[in-house]
This record gives sequence, structure tokens and C-alpha cells, in this order.
Amino acid sequence: MFPVLARALCLSLSILPLAAYAGSPSLPSPAELSQTDGAKALDWVRAQNAHTEAVLTSDPRYKPLYQKILTAQQSPVRLAVPTQQGGEIWNFWQDDVHVRGIWRSASVASFNSGHPEWKTRFDLDALARTEHANWVMEGLECLAPQDRFCLMSLSQAGEDAHVVREYDTQTDSFVKDGFALPSGKQTVTWVDADTLLVSRDWGAGDAGLTKSGYPYLVRLLRRGQSLAQAVEIYRGQTTDMDVSPERLRDEKGRQLFLVSRHRDFFHTEVSLFNPVTHQLSRLPLPEKYDSLSYLDGQLVLHLLQDWVLPGRTFRADSIVALDPAKPSEPRLILSPTSRQTIGDGMGDAVAVTRDGLVVVVYDNVQPVLKLFRHEVSGAWTARSIALPKNMAAEIVSSDPKLAQAYLQLEGFIQPPQLWSLNTTSQTAQPLYRQPDLFDTSGLVVEQMSATSTDGTAIPYFIVHARDWQKDGARPTLMTAYGGFGLSYLPVYHPDLGITWFDRGGVYVMANIRGGGEFGPAWHDVARREGRQKAYDDFAAVARDLIAKHITSPKHLGLRGRSNGGLLAGVEFTQHPDLWNAAIIGVPLLDMMNYEQMAAGASWAAEYGSISEPGPRAFWEKMSPLQNLKAGVSYPEPFIFTSTRDDRVGPIHARRFAARLESLKLPFLYYEDVEGGHAGTVNAAEIAHERALEAIYLSHKLMDAP
Repeated sequence: MFPVLARALCLSLSILPLAAYAGSPSLPSPAELSQTDGAKALDWVRAQNAHTEAVLTSDPRYKPLYQKILTAQQSPVRLAVPTQQGGEIWNFWQDDVHVRGIWRSASVASFNSGHPEWKTRFDLDALARTEHANWVMEGLECLAPQDRFCLMSLSQAGEDAHVVREYDTQTDSFVKDGFALPSGKQTVTWVDADTLLVSRDWGAGDAGLTKSGYPYLVRLLRRGQSLAQAVEIYRGQTTDMDVSPERLRDEKGRQLFLVSRHRDFFHTEVSLFNPVTHQLSRLPLPEKYDSLSYLDGQLVLHLLQDWVLPGRTFRADSIVALDPAKPSEPRLILSPTSRQTIGDGMGDAVAVTRDGLVVVVYDNVQPVLKLFRHEVSGAWTARSIALPKNMAAEIVSSDPKLAQAYLQLEGFIQPPQLWSLNTTSQTAQPLYRQPDLFDTSGLVVEQMSATSTDGTAIPYFIVHARDWQKDGARPTLMTAYGGFGLSYLPVYHPDLGITWFDRGGVYVMANIRGGGEFGPAWHDVARREGRQKAYDDFAAVARDLIAKHITSPKHLGLRGRSNGGLLAGVEFTQHPDLWNAAIIGVPLLDMMNYEQMAAGASWAAEYGSISEPGPRAFWEKMSPLQNLKAGVSYPEPFIFTSTRDDRVGPIHARRFAARLESLKLPFLYYEDVEGGHAGTVNAAEIAHERALEAIYLSHKLMDAP
């Protein structure tokens, strides 16, 4: 979901009454559960956590699995993901000594040798101890081209809200009397060494946040000024999702300062900001796109809608380039086919180097790398480079000053590997491969397909033992996302290998509609009232697994997080006969009230607003909370969330579990007290939560005869 989502101010408001909660005297009311840090709610959470941990940690398999996961999470051989900065390679690293993490650096030559000599630059654990704060690192944005001064973002316990402090990479310390912004949902970018563009909650009156919990005012903040002295340069509306500034820089040092008004999750108006005159001019661009880059004076964007101009049309999912001074004269760089798409929908598939553009394309969910050059004639030429199959590819670092960029590849059973890209020579080569953190020698990955209710082919990846038998009894765990145009791609999860693959489990990742696996159309067809298509796709894959005698409902489980948690909740209530286990993580489950909870108003463009007749009628039939019914045989679910999640919030999960309790139905509930929407923030917390899941799945899918 959108990266800076905020806690709602009106959690107790309700569109649909929750009178169905009968409950025991110990069960808090819906209003009490809606108080994130309320005493009665937290007493109930602690009681549920104690019950869940008593059931699962008492299993003799828990401690060995926990220790194995923790060892893998803190392994010194994990891939060090690079950030090119100030002529060096920087990396943020966590291990058993640096639980919260350190920033460290190495020379480029040392890093490229495969044996980097690291120097610690910033110790977050030391800062947390000194300040008695639960700091989590959220990012570092440095002022190019020297990259000496950086804006460091730190959150309490992993919340989206964060503080911003100015950090000097030459002295490895915070700048005395430097920029320091208090905690809030905010976006900050450099204009020059003494000036920032900032969007945030500016305080009283009409200077607060949108209904989604985002800032809608952008101000110019100069060094030495208080927040109250910052000069307003753009004002959106409280009905917008958010307004945020951005700085782009090309290989010649030219800069573009942009202000993006996100009217909703998918529609954005972009304006150019002149830092000298303080004037803004709206760029006449399509409103649906997912990334902007700047190369050779050309603004590069990835379209998520058709762009119709006199005499020509650029299809959705194309990449185009234009001169910001002549925005009505774009040129086509790349137009995928109907079974291709650009990246995974997260905006990390297009990157700029000194003399080229790097693009990751997926063809039937298989990665291809393309390196583009902008010729003197104005044409764009490309070279395609084949990448290993059944893997995901992500551009993890690039710099418009440099010809080199870095690409990370990983698969379900292929540990992360780092490739070095050179856009001058248009070459790519493997640089480093992380050693295995679990045994992959007996595993294979296949790509299969199921037919959904309306006849659409739904591809899915399946990981299984090479010598397996299709006897209908394979313990099988399914997952998918199916929303917001985001693609679900192969990921190397050591904890999954240790707790599932190593013990004979089969793993399935379904590329259902609502995601971005085949471009914007694949997403759009399953938005709003069309979302049943995503749920039908997932059920179709489950039935395909059963029809192929891979598994049976007794041995089949599902897992989903966030929007995937909503998917898991719908499948749980809609097809309880298909599963014997359901892991429902940091979920949306009360869809009749989601717009009043945390950042829910942000997502009306995806789910439809309950104030509209169509979406309201749809979610009345589909919302997991409201569709839990007495007398139905549901599998016992494992529900997990985080108290500090200020994006989706813990209220959905609490209400769902409480409804199960009122119906006297069994469930396991675990709420981490920190971690934000990620659910967990350090290796020990990850290991504990994953080990709980592993024992739950063992009980439900592996121990059953």
C-alpha cells in the first residue's frame, strides 16, 4: 500500500452497527476495541497473546524452529544491499549485535570485489540507548551531488509517522542546529543546502491532514526557520489523499522540482516548482502513472492509462519520455505486450544512470532486463538481457552521475544475488550470490495455470520436493495479494524454507487479478465491485491443486497480509470448506467501516466508497467481519497484527477475533506491540512470529492424518 499512511482520527465512528457482538463480560465492546491503546483493549490483547503463545510455544518444535529462523535472519552471509552515495557504497545492516541496525560504508572497489571492507558510519542501537527511544530506521536522503548532508528519517516502533534529522556523512553525526522536524506523516526533499520542500501536518486551523491522514500543504523551509515561518507554496484539499514534493536530477546535474497532488490512490496531478520565483506550473500529463525519472533533460514516466493525443495514442503500461518544456510531444520508449508488464508496481523497475535507462520487464511473470540509450537523433535504442527464470528482479541502486547500477535477483529457492549493470557498455553480470540459508537441493519450482470462473487463465508458482507424490495429502500453503496493481513475485524467505520447505510443505503463490502481473488492465478488472474476480481466481487455484491431487482441503491452508489479509478473510468466510488453516495478517476485515479506520479513506479508489450504492451492496455481501455466521464450520484461524500499525491499524483484526469469540468459535490471535504495518521490526520479533505461524501450520496441515 501507499508508503506513508496515517492513523484515522475517528476510529469509533461506524457506518454499520456492530450489535452482533454479544460477547462475554471479559470481551471489550467495539468502541473499547477501537481505542488502540485503551486499557480494556490492551488487557484483552494481552490475554489473547498469552493464550496463543501458551498453545504454540509449548510445542517442542517451537524453540528449534525459532532458533533456526533467528540464526538465518542474523546470518553474516546475507546479501548486503548497496546504496551508491558520495563515491562510496553504503548499506544498512542488522544482526545479533546491531539489532536495530547500522549504516556502514565501503569503497566501490572493495564492494565490487565481493569482499567489502566495511566501516560503521551510524549506530542506531547506540542512539536508541542514549535517547531511550524505540527507533526504527526509515530512510536516508542525501543532497546530490556531494551527498554529504542527508535527511535521516526515524520512526518510533516502525510507525509510518517519523522524525527527520539532518546528518553529516563527513563527521558521521547529526548537524548541530541542523534541520530537525518533529514526528509526523511527512515527505521532505532538498532544494539546496539551506532549503527544504516539506509536506506535513503544520498544526492548527486548516494546516492539518487530509481525511486519509496525509499532509496536503507543501511549504518551503529555510535553515534556521521554525515550522511556523515556512512559506506555503502549494495547497491541496482535505479530500485529496496527499500532496508531496519530489526532486529529480539528471546526469548533467539539471534538476526538476515537482509537487504531486494525489487526488486518490491512482490519480495524480503534477506541477513543476520554480525554486527561484516560487511559481508552479501544472504539467499536462495523464493522471495515472507509477514512477517519474529524469534523463538527458527528458522526463520519463510509466503510464497506467492510455494517453490519447492528436493523431496517436500511447497504450497503458508504456514508458514514454518528454521535454518538460514541451510536454505535449512525448516519444515512446517501450510498449509491453498483453502478457508483459513493467516491474512489480512498486516503482523500482525504472532507473537512470549517467548515459542510459534501466528497465525491468516481466513476460508471463518472468523477468527480462532492458538497457536503453537516448540517441542524438532523439530515438531510444535498447538491448535486452535474459535473466534467470522463476525469479524477481529489482533495481536496488542507481545514480545519474554514474554508469554503474545494481540489480538484485531472488527466487523461492534461489538466494538473493547482486548484478552489476553498465549502461555505457550495455552489459550486466553477476557480482555476488548469497549462500543458501536452507537446503534447496531437493526442491523445484514450476509455473502452472488454473482456469477461473469466467475462463481466465490464472498463473501460479508452486514450490515442491522433486520426489513428491501427488497423493492428495501434501501439506500446502497458498498466498496471493490481488490488489493495488502490485505484482506478487518469487521471494527468497529463509524462514519459509526452514519452517515449510525443509519439512515437506508445498508452497503456492497465485498471480490473481487485482495485481499488476499483466499490467493495468489486470488490476482494473478486479477493482471495486469487480473484486470478486480476484477471490474467484484464488479459489480456482485451490480447486486446481485439489483436482491435480496435490493436496486436499484437510491439508490446504492460506496466508495473506494487508490487502492479502482481506483476501484471506474473504476466502475464509466465502469458502470455509476449502481450507484447514488460515493465517490472516495485518488485515482489512471490516470493510463496511474501513474508510473511518486508520488510513482507510486512502483506498476508496481501490475498494469503492461505502457511501456509494454499488460498493456498499458489494461489501455487505463480502466484508469478512459482517459475513461471519453462526452455525458455519470455519477452520481455526491464526490472526496477527500490530498495535503500532498506523496504516491499516489493529482494529480490523481485533473486531474480527472478537466476533469469533462472541460466536464461541476457536481462533488464535497475536498482536505485536510494535512494528508498524510490517508487523515486526527486528530479527527476534520476526523469528518469534514466524515460528508461531509454523507451529500453527504444523498442527493444522502436517499433523492431520
